[in-house]
This record gives sequence, structure tokens and C-alpha cells, in this order.
Amino acid sequence: MGKRRARARAGRRAAVWSGAAALALPLVVVAGGGTAEAASCNQSAGPYQRQVERFLGRPVDGRQSAADCAAVQAFQTRHGISPARGYAGPLTWRAMSTMLAQRAADSTPNRAGDCPVNRGRIACVDLTRQLSWIQDGPTLKYGPVPVRTGKAGTETRTGPKKIYHRSIDHWSTVYNVSMPYAQFFDGGIAFHSTAKSMWNPPGSGGCVNMRPADAKAYWNLLGKGEDVYVYGRKPGT
Repeated sequence: MGKRRARARAGRRAAVWSGAAALALPLVVVAGGGTAEAASCNQSAGPYQRQVERFLGRPVDGRQSAADCAAVQAFQTRHGISPARGYAGPLTWRAMSTMLAQRAADSTPNRAGDCPVNRGRIACVDLTRQLSWIQDGPTLKYGPVPVRTGKAGTETRTGPKKIYHRSIDHWSTVYNVSMPYAQFFDGGIAFHSTAKSMWNPPGSGGCVNMRPADAKAYWNLLGKGEDVYVYGRKPGT
């Protein structure tokens, strides 16, 4: 009887330790609402290792360390870059280099004069830098702000446009998603708010995705009949 009790107590202790170990495993939410162990880091140096290290403020030595990988993985997770394994590959560097180009624009996004300054108020969209702003003649009125435009196959079309329809609580029947502050300027292409990161690849179905505060500001600053000008080419398209 004493031996049976001892075996039962040992079994209960093993079950408790097993449960505690399972709870200690890092879990991440995966598609469908399930869970899985957090993705392990890729131990290999990527083709853009030095550039990525410099961007993240890591020691620039071109070698992948555990700390490098964790920093890259955090960046990838934050912006929905998959797989988030900490590898310094072309997709990750493309997002970072776009950010650098956006920062360089500062408060003079139309320094090169690519967006017309002779049409009064106009919303400019630079696909190359994934930037947008509103100007009135040469005077900057809002922005520049990062945007997320069409991916390869559903590129945001370039050229002069005009806002022809506005819908503050729009629902897309094509993609079955909400499109708050939608302002249509080219067929089904619109400025609208999204919850996704502006650097989330591969891009939109053609619309100019914006952060909620920026989409709301555009709604308040623009109106039906207002000019829009789209130019450049999105990296990767």
C-alpha cells in the first residue's frame, strides 16, 4: 500500500512538472487562432547582414549573432514580414531601405518637383518611396506620411487622378474588409485606413493604405473633385 501511494505521489509530481514546462514554452498565435512554439532564429548571416545591422544599431560585423537575430526577428514580426526567422534577406532590407528613403524626405518630399505645383491643392503619391503628402501649390499642407500601395499584379496606377467618391465607413465587397475614410480616385483604388503596418509586404490590392490618423487627416483636408497625382514605381513590382 505504501509503495502504491509513493508511486502515485511521484506520478502527480511528474505531471505538475510536465505542465509547468509546457507553460514555459514561448507560444505565438498562428493563423486560425491556434498556437505554436515561437519560431527559432536562423543562425546564418543574410546577404544584407551588414546593412540590417547598421539600420538596427547593432555592431556591424556581417556575422549573425543571437542578439542580431532577435533584433531582426522583432522587426519582422512588428511589420508582418514572413517568415520571421531573423534572416537579413532582401524582403527585410527592402522594408528598411524604404524607411530610410522616407526619413530622407523630411519636410521637403517634393524637392525633385515630380508632383505638380500648378494645380492648387493636390494629394501626391510617390510609389518609389511609398510616401504621400498634400500640398497647395508648392506649400506642404500635410505629411509626408508612409503609405502601402499595390503589390505586383495589382499595382497602384500612375498618372493624374481626381477624387470622385468618398465613403467614411466603406466596406469592400471585393475583399470583404472595412475601408474607413475611403476616398476613391481611380476605379476601385482609394486612399483608406488600415490596421496593417505600412511596411507589410507584399502590398495592397491597388489602394493606397494609410495609418488611421493619416487617413482621417486626408478625409478632412480633401474633397470630391480634388486632384491626386501618382508617380514612380514601388520596389519589388
